Amino acid sequence: MQPKSNSHWLPKLFCTGFVVLIGALLPIVGWAQDEQPVVPVFKDGEAQVVEGFKNPKDWIEHDLFVETEFDTDGDGKPDRMHVSVSRQKQTETEGLKVPVVYVTSPYFAGVSGTNKAYFWNPEHELNAEPPERKNPPPIKHQSRRPVISRSHLNEWIPRGYAVVHSCSPGTGLSQGCPTVGGQNESLAPKAVVDWLCGRAKGYTSLDGDEEVTADWCTGKVGMTGTSYNGTLPLACATTGVDGLEAIIPIAPNTSYYHYYRSHGLVRHPGGYMGEDIDVLYDFIHSGDPENREHCDCEVRDKEMADNMDRITGDYNEFWAGRDYLNQLDKLKAPVLMAHAFNDWNVMPEHSVRIYQALKEKGVPVQCFFHQGGHGGPPPMKQMNRWFTRYLHGVENGVEDDPKAWVVREKAKRSEPTPYGDYPNPQAKAVELFPTYLTGRWGNTMRSDPPQGKGWLVLGQRSGGIKFEDSKHTFTDDVSLTGTELAQADNSEHRILFVTPELKESVHLSGTPSLSIKVASSKPAANLSVWVVSLPWKKRGRITDNIITRGWADPQNHKSLTESEPLKPGQFYTLKFDLQPDDQVIPAGQQIGLMIFSSDRDFTLWPEAGTELTVDLNATSLQLPVVGGSEAFKKAVGK
Repeated sequence: MQPKSNSHWLPKLFCTGFVVLIGALLPIVGWAQDEQPVVPVFKDGEAQVVEGFKNPKDWIEHDLFVETEFDTDGDGKPDRMHVSVSRQKQTETEGLKVPVVYVTSPYFAGVSGTNKAYFWNPEHELNAEPPERKNPPPIKHQSRRPVISRSHLNEWIPRGYAVVHSCSPGTGLSQGCPTVGGQNESLAPKAVVDWLCGRAKGYTSLDGDEEVTADWCTGKVGMTGTSYNGTLPLACATTGVDGLEAIIPIAPNTSYYHYYRSHGLVRHPGGYMGEDIDVLYDFIHSGDPENREHCDCEVRDKEMADNMDRITGDYNEFWAGRDYLNQLDKLKAPVLMAHAFNDWNVMPEHSVRIYQALKEKGVPVQCFFHQGGHGGPPPMKQMNRWFTRYLHGVENGVEDDPKAWVVREKAKRSEPTPYGDYPNPQAKAVELFPTYLTGRWGNTMRSDPPQGKGWLVLGQRSGGIKFEDSKHTFTDDVSLTGTELAQADNSEHRILFVTPELKESVHLSGTPSLSIKVASSKPAANLSVWVVSLPWKKRGRITDNIITRGWADPQNHKSLTESEPLKPGQFYTLKFDLQPDDQVIPAGQQIGLMIFSSDRDFTLWPEAGTELTVDLNATSLQLPVVGGSEAFKKAVGK
């Protein structure tokens, strides 16, 4: 990256020449060469590995306890967070000051495991009280002094950063209670940033008064982490704390409602059937055994039990308080978001919704997306440029880099393709309509649809004609997985509509949405939607079959905050988004819309037999196609 003007590089050239000159004179004045100050080095806008910082045996490692501004364990004193520091010896021997890469987590001190015996049993009727859940045995308490974790040390310390770790409230040696998205989980890392910047107190012990300062820190802090560890940098940034200069959240959970619910429906994260917010609470609650009863009573058995609502799945104040989209007013730290489009645990909407909001807010923001599953950081070069610019203050022009980076389907994760933005600026909504009918649609003649399927076509029927036989019924049966239903030639348990075989590839970029008119034979029903690429490839890549998915509760057809029992046989119109995507569907495939009821891998499991009827005259799918309708027409050969 070329400098913007000579004013940026001339002073650096002078300083570089000065250092070289001093280096040449040192032997003359009798100073040993190894006594030269060891400082961070930059090249091409990136912090370089410095030989004098590389040896882990030379690193200084210690821990402390940072005082917060909250008391959640009820002892009348501010909770203290356990913090560990790993830094270069030169911060002690030569007075070197360095910025910090900070990682905080509820996982560092161990977890309870994923024994499904302690998850919610999904096998029960909708709108009914769920079977009682058992709490798991307490997590064995353990100490991690003086080093909480060694993650990120090898990447950042040699490049001129200190690395700091901390345990979240109520985990490890940190005091307080875990709240899974409560306010204290934002204020805890804020306190650590305040300590690093000289505004909060740190102590050598949990209950002592011997203070520790961070006089080796420049006062500039960056945060990163994956999953829950990626949520907490965003949580901290929402406080607007000074000194938090940049964050890189990787696959962050930005809303616990969107993690455990979907458009009013109780939905579980992929791979964790039966998990809910109280299960996650038990999973991480590894803090002081003497305080666990208080936390269990106040947080899990009162606040969560009274408000999480596994019956209606409605959005309420409890969930709103754990939705970081509602807390962005004070956020000012530049954000590099990272996520995967095939992450069915923390789904891609979590990052996309925050990215879009920060763009509108004017915060410097970029996004990195790949085609894999949960996790996956941006390339080191991209992260390095981000932190070099905002923590070391090197004007490398990162703010002028492309805003979006997407790893294409067959590319290495280290080789993303740059785009002007996400969604792709050339993407436009293309409305497709499902039908079983032959005849003329717009200017197109359709033959009989494939066996067991209907057509998914572009353009309304000529003259807007409505057909009486447009209503089609399927029966819920949760014993069948979505994968089985998508591969079946015929099934009475779903309806499936496909485009003609693609003659050219179709590039989707953005958030698909569905408008559907549906009736149920019972007062409550699950509604699941998959967009798939057919024919199904049983041994394909992760991008080969499922394009995107979505789930919704017809009872919430009016509002997410209020649901009402369905009147059997009455039709209701719902409009909801599916998960965002950026994917190229290759020529030779068909894009399919599959509508069914209970999704065995994600929704509750009611007894089979509920009938759902869809009115195709009032149902359509909107796909964000790069090039819009013209590109789609060309791809299907019409």
